[in-house]
Amino acid sequence: MKGFFFALLLIPLISVAADNVTPKFDAHAAERFARLALACVGKEYPNKISHVLNSDTDVAPPRKLTPAFYGCYDWHSSVHGHWLLVRLIRTFPDAPFAAPARDALRKSLTAENLKQEAAYLRGTGRASFERPYGLAWLLQLCGELREWDDEQARQMSANLRPLEEVAVERLKTWLPKLSHPVRIGEHDQTAFGLGLMLDCARSTGNEAFAKLVTDSARKFFLADKNCPLAYEPSGEDFLSPSLGEADVMRRVLSSAEFATWLKAFMPQIPTTRNADWLPVTVSPDRSDPKLAHLDGLNLSRAWMLEGIISALPADDPRRPALAAAADAHRRAGLAAVTGEHYEGGHWLGSFAVYLTTQRGIQSGSRLK
Repeated sequence: MKGFFFALLLIPLISVAADNVTPKFDAHAAERFARLALACVGKEYPNKISHVLNSDTDVAPPRKLTPAFYGCYDWHSSVHGHWLLVRLIRTFPDAPFAAPARDALRKSLTAENLKQEAAYLRGTGRASFERPYGLAWLLQLCGELREWDDEQARQMSANLRPLEEVAVERLKTWLPKLSHPVRIGEHDQTAFGLGLMLDCARSTGNEAFAKLVTDSARKFFLADKNCPLAYEPSGEDFLSPSLGEADVMRRVLSSAEFATWLKAFMPQIPTTRNADWLPVTVSPDRSDPKLAHLDGLNLSRAWMLEGIISALPADDPRRPALAAAADAHRRAGLAAVTGEHYEGGHWLGSFAVYLTTQRGIQSGSRLK
């Protein structure tokens, strides 16, 4: 049965790779991604927890520690697995997966569960828990629910409010003290976290938080030049440090300012349509949880490249090269979202949905 299920997931993706065309995102494709999330949001084990023990009373299984977000291998993956379900229901409200997805969300995002999550986050020794990656994805979930005109969404959004408040409080305390950005290709990357935070702050009208995030991005990145793109990727990257920085700066600069900044920051971008300047990556072992990261790198590079294009003037000569690289990465990334190995299957669907629904580009108000 497991092999049959995997084959069902893989057949459309094999067709995509064979035809060498950009995959079409429709309800059938969304069904694959929804199944990946539904298979793991309530799956407690295997589980990789990041948990500070203060005493014997802190020894407990994941479902007791964080009763809303205990599945999908780790806390942050569970959070963006829930976001995936919300995003797909909003995009395809009448699809067959919508009803089971609503049920899964209703079971997880209860008021009691989220009060306990907030209490856990406030616990001693947890000031840096899931900071910034998991907290940024949590805010993305909160923003997605708040933008959705739906009664269940309004209830879940209200239930999330205590945890959302703790997350914003944590980030508002941390950002002014962060003296230098973290420039790596994994969870601690500052640029990616800032991008998600800023999108949420703007969509929810939190002007003070939006200003803090914008000021932080300018402080960290405005003077940067000649990014070391040739040093990428590192062997366990799922985010590009260079493209991640450009993707957040396009959110805080005007189009003209960004075009000028990008020329100084990333002079490697050619003015002819080719993708050779940024080759796609290949995971050497998709059953290894760290080496599987490279499949996610293709997906995140694709959405970052598309975000960069969206901010450039229409006549910018770099757009064709950026588009060629984005298309190559999109095709390679989506072809890897098969669910064959849980090490990638528990999180790659979220990255695929973020890319295919253009969450980082579309204004939330445009999706009803």
